[in-house]
Amino acid sequence: MNTAAVKAQNSFKTFTLMAALTALMVLIGQVVGGAQGMVLFAGFAVLSNLAMYWWSAPMALKMSRAREVSESEAPELHSMIAGLAARAGLPKPKVYVTPAEQPNAFATGRNPSHAAIAVTEGITRALSSRELEGVLAHEMAHVKNRDILIASVAAMIAGVISGVANFLQFSMFFGGGDNEDNGPLGIIGMLATVILAPLAAAIIQMSISRQREYRADLTGAQLIGDGNPLADALETLDRASLVMPMRTNPAAAPLYIVNPLAAFNGRGLTNLFSSHPPTADRVLRLRQMSGAAFSA
Repeated sequence: MNTAAVKAQNSFKTFTLMAALTALMVLIGQVVGGAQGMVLFAGFAVLSNLAMYWWSAPMALKMSRAREVSESEAPELHSMIAGLAARAGLPKPKVYVTPAEQPNAFATGRNPSHAAIAVTEGITRALSSRELEGVLAHEMAHVKNRDILIASVAAMIAGVISGVANFLQFSMFFGGGDNEDNGPLGIIGMLATVILAPLAAAIIQMSISRQREYRADLTGAQLIGDGNPLADALETLDRASLVMPMRTNPAAAPLYIVNPLAAFNGRGLTNLFSSHPPTADRVLRLRQMSGAAFSA
């Protein structure tokens, strides 16, 4: 798929996500507050959509406590990212570092001209230079594939939905569900929203994140002409994520190359609802790629 088609596809997905958030907010408002609730929550959704388009990337960086680093502070990172950007035909993204010891990385931004790549402090110590380049190529692929905005928006939507659920839970605790101005379902509707809203957020993130990771793996491997460095890096990052917990906002977790919350979530059935595809599957796909797959 060419760049224009990918851009159009992801623009449509972003619009659909924002429309879905608006519809969900209106529905929640109607359930818990009737007509007045619909108007209130619709207004909240519109403001949220505007904020997500313009500020989702800065918010994602802030949630991860990332700080921009200069070329003198991180010459290797800047050099690798500049080289990858040139190969991808893109402007060089800004470079950020987060204080986490767990080796991990993510990309964000509303378009390639306003992109940023962030790595944790731990990743430069955990990976070889070639493996680190594989990870950075994966993140550059997210920029090239024009899916950084949709991922950032999905993360913010999950945060908004979870915030609404927490607000309603707080309201129920103080008797808000017994108010006569509540919607037709009253306390039952509020309870259902508190339970189902986080599930909806998880489904949104899972549907967005899994395919974008597979595609970024392939594009990243093509950028450096080899899938093995990224495969090796993914195995290292996956092992580290299970033993080195990272304290980060769950809404931002799908942005990372591997699940930063794996140490808390574990394996097994939780993988069914993970925003990331199984690392073993990603590694297998990369290992099975022939040399011809990286030509051109």
